Amino acid sequence: MHELNEDIRDKEVRLIGAGGEQLGIMTSAQALRVADEQGLDLVKISPQARPPVCKLMNYGKFRFEQSKREKEAKKNQRVVEIKEIRMSPGIDVGDLNTKLKNARKFIADGNRVKVSVRFRGREMAHTEIGRDLLLRFAEQCADAASMERPPRLEGRMMSVFLAPKTGK
Repeated sequence: MHELNEDIRDKEVRLIGAGGEQLGIMTSAQALRVADEQGLDLVKISPQARPPVCKLMNYGKFRFEQSKREKEAKKNQRVVEIKEIRMSPGIDVGDLNTKLKNARKFIADGNRVKVSVRFRGREMAHTEIGRDLLLRFAEQCADAASMERPPRLEGRMMSVFLAPKTGK
């Protein structure tokens, strides 16, 4: 946080006026007197500088506008979620099309999609079926999404990440 008025204990400070003009280097007592004359607060804005830089401003108004800017920035930011779509290697065409439609909807909303295939029992002997399925899935979403990394087998799950293409 900023140091204000009497809290500034430095011997000398560089003073900047309310309009941004340089008022020179002076003792902190003189700077405080100038601030009182103008009815403003003396605020230390750069404590590391030699001598420290202080500015004349209405601190209450400054804090209010700063909180308003922070709220605006918070309102505009968006959290990207990772949606997961699970399939089995023996998925049929109709089910695959439904999963594709859902994946496209998630990508259109700006979310990343993790598409995974779960192998059970003897399906582990034919992981290439799952790899082909994931590659085909990514290919059919290629117009809206890009594959972040090739399909990777982790335990009994093989997954691929699809991210929305940037360029909108």
